[in-house]
Amino acid sequence: MTVVVALDSFKGSLPAAAAADAVAAGWLDVDASAEIVLRPMADGGEGTLDAFAAAVPGAERRPVRVRGPRGTAVDAAWLHLPDGTGVVELASTSGIELLGEDRLPWDADTTGFGEAIVAALDAGVRRLVVGIGSSASTDGGSGMLRALGARMVDADGRDVPRGARGLAAVSAIDLTRLRPLPPDGVTVLSDVTNPLTGPSGAAAVFGPQKGLTGDDVDLVDGVLERYAACIAAHRASADPLLPGAGAAGGTGFALAAWGASLVPGAPEVAELIGLRAAVRGASLVITGEGSFDGQSEAGKVPAFVRALADGSGVPTALVAGRIGADADTSGFARALSLTELAGGASASMADPVRWLRAAAAILADS
Repeated sequence: MTVVVALDSFKGSLPAAAAADAVAAGWLDVDASAEIVLRPMADGGEGTLDAFAAAVPGAERRPVRVRGPRGTAVDAAWLHLPDGTGVVELASTSGIELLGEDRLPWDADTTGFGEAIVAALDAGVRRLVVGIGSSASTDGGSGMLRALGARMVDADGRDVPRGARGLAAVSAIDLTRLRPLPPDGVTVLSDVTNPLTGPSGAAAVFGPQKGLTGDDVDLVDGVLERYAACIAAHRASADPLLPGAGAAGGTGFALAAWGASLVPGAPEVAELIGLRAAVRGASLVITGEGSFDGQSEAGKVPAFVRALADGSGVPTALVAGRIGADADTSGFARALSLTELAGGASASMADPVRWLRAAAAILADS
């Protein structure tokens, strides 16, 4: 029996590597003879940096102190690969987990992410790979652009505040001092395909989880639309309808305007860690994430891993912190919710290792 464990991180609870270790331990509690192949996954969000660090020999973490989403200093890192590639992760610099239980829907921004990118550029990287999942803000990537040299002013020529609040006052945007792309370009790993604005845009779909309520969603959507028009006046690549433009509160749009290429994150990480080859020889693949819901089919790790396994005729089991009422689990051989096993969300999140081991034991015994 060969079991491939390809989990994403369980946000706010457990990194992907630790989650995979727990599943492996739970399976071996029941079936000690099984071969467990660990392939921790990511799709551009939290854990992307760790996935690259684990997969690339000689990868070096470079510490950096940046302005976090609440405006205070955050100690983070970017990754320098031996081929001259720099890897930067939004989650660890401007991510929602850095806010704890708080939400700052109008004021959180992506400055720290931009500062980490600048640190990599200053170090002379030839190429950038950036992961943009798990953002705290809906600032259209304006904080990142400002860190890269853009200036955004109001009708009186004064710099606007940060975050969505500042975008509401933008009258003009100057991109003439924007840092150039590195020689071999920028690849953006995204876990969603939403456009910047509209009913499936950044504010409408992801704004509520970042604290936008009621009429705020429509207000911010309008703000992003005006902001996009200002950027598009200077950059032909600034397309608010581009798939992925709405990722990370519109940071995908800003990166595309800079000249970066947006690609689905999960396939890129899977290629790097050799997941396809591992799956071919498997008896079962176990995948999962913290919350599996209706959005998980659009570029998230579990759906991608299942499709990869289906292509090799290998069954896939899902283990998730919670499974939403709108989730479609029909394509999985088995689907287990830690929340249901533990009797509640607070219990499962208090001891995720215990319940991941329990879920794996159930799969091994079935």
